[in-house]
Amino acid sequence: MLSTHHRRAFTGAVTLALMGAGLPSMAYAADGPDLSRFYDQRIRWSACDGENLPAGMQCGRVTVPIDYAKPDGGTLDLAMARIRATGDSRGSVLLNFGGPGGPGVGELASGSKEFMGLTDGYDVVTFDPRGVGRSSPVSCGEGTYEVMEAMDPDADDKDDDPADELELLREAAAECAAASGPVLPHIGTVNASRDLDVMRDALGDKKLNYLGFSYGTRLGAVYASQFPDRTGRFVLDGVDTLTEPLSEQGIAGARGQQTALDSFLTWCTDDINCAFGQDARTAREDVVRLVRALDEDPVPTDFGERFSGQDLVGAMGQALYSKELWPTLSQALSSLVQDGDTAGVMRFSSGGFSLPGVGPRAGDDEGDLVDEGDVPSDNLPAALIAVNCADDPDRPSAKQITENLAGLRKAYRKASPVFGEYRLTQVLMCYGRPKGTTYIRDEVRDVDTSKMLLVGTRGDPATPYRWTTETAERLGSSAVVLDNKGEGHTGYASSKCVHRKVDDFLLYGTLPHDGSSCGTEE
Repeated sequence: MLSTHHRRAFTGAVTLALMGAGLPSMAYAADGPDLSRFYDQRIRWSACDGENLPAGMQCGRVTVPIDYAKPDGGTLDLAMARIRATGDSRGSVLLNFGGPGGPGVGELASGSKEFMGLTDGYDVVTFDPRGVGRSSPVSCGEGTYEVMEAMDPDADDKDDDPADELELLREAAAECAAASGPVLPHIGTVNASRDLDVMRDALGDKKLNYLGFSYGTRLGAVYASQFPDRTGRFVLDGVDTLTEPLSEQGIAGARGQQTALDSFLTWCTDDINCAFGQDARTAREDVVRLVRALDEDPVPTDFGERFSGQDLVGAMGQALYSKELWPTLSQALSSLVQDGDTAGVMRFSSGGFSLPGVGPRAGDDEGDLVDEGDVPSDNLPAALIAVNCADDPDRPSAKQITENLAGLRKAYRKASPVFGEYRLTQVLMCYGRPKGTTYIRDEVRDVDTSKMLLVGTRGDPATPYRWTTETAERLGSSAVVLDNKGEGHTGYASSKCVHRKVDDFLLYGTLPHDGSSCGTEE
């Protein structure tokens, strides 16, 4: 079994990774399977169980088929939550917070204040996607440790022949299939998008109004392609790529995180208390040396484990998602450098939240909501890998991986001397799993919908700004781009300007001009 610091490094690696479903069939297609019983349901809302929840937050569930091609087979329930409109309601706005693998119900419970302005006109609704949280959560069981070992990004160079790691990943894929049950072959964005349409109808809305972040933008784009006539006011913030393979996404992510780190160090070195002095250039070199030193000689923690350089890389990657965390990160790094105290930086890689109970306790029926305490501890990384692999059709052979690994390692290190090795694990993520759908890469383009707003942030460490413009071009004339010149992952929570423009569009239909911008905010 791997040490705890290896487990933390793995979980951070797959959490930061950006990113078999078949071709979609329309819900009401005359020649398709009969889905009417799923479209005839209404959600029964009741008070959520749990502590410290937003006032009036309600929970419910909606039932969807496991396999849309065979709707008379098994079903699963999706956990949902809402905060009711305080003003005149025009229906619901559905939120997806990204991941993939993040449970929306818990996110809304912990971050509802950001969205209270939308309750002037909407019920604010979210959900745990299929395979996530309480909605038939996937897991890799004992295979989790095999994945961790195979994808361990510690700084020692791997052998040019990764045969052992690939065999571990193949074994882990089999363990994931055994531990996850029938939902795993039907996970992925194409089916999650169809679930969105069932939810839309169960909410009583003729069109889906939607706010998606990060991975949630991929989900929104797929919905717009599958259901253009039912696409209402759409906002995609922190826009994901629809075309790049996982290997290229990893390089883009490493480059974005390095840019964010450079910006942080420029800010940090303006302060006399910065752990790396007052010269930004030498500070960058000091960070690389610190990571290497900790990989060679990890330091003990208060929990009896040891903290490596890759643990530090994962923690910094999480902290760089929001500029608001920079002062706390600076203090944590000072404690680490000056006193060897890992507690501050470890907080960035050990976060989490509890899931509120959803209505009555779950029963024993297959596909029913699971109890909060029964959600597997590895659900987030297991779901992230499962969805990204279901969405990606590329499966390089062992021979291709071996031939390309040295070149990829060089490219990743060039993209980031700090995050490159860490993100290289993404290349191996889907080995041993079935090929994913080609639909997203080949078919999601030139959508025939009403105008939708795409928000790209210049300093985003996870979804580079060019993905916003590339995705807008793919989606066609419906896409309107808002250029946020700030820092951090997504703009809605960090920029008052973005927040205002998004709310104005969703509430009143007021759309900014294509290419307009929001300036930096201090």
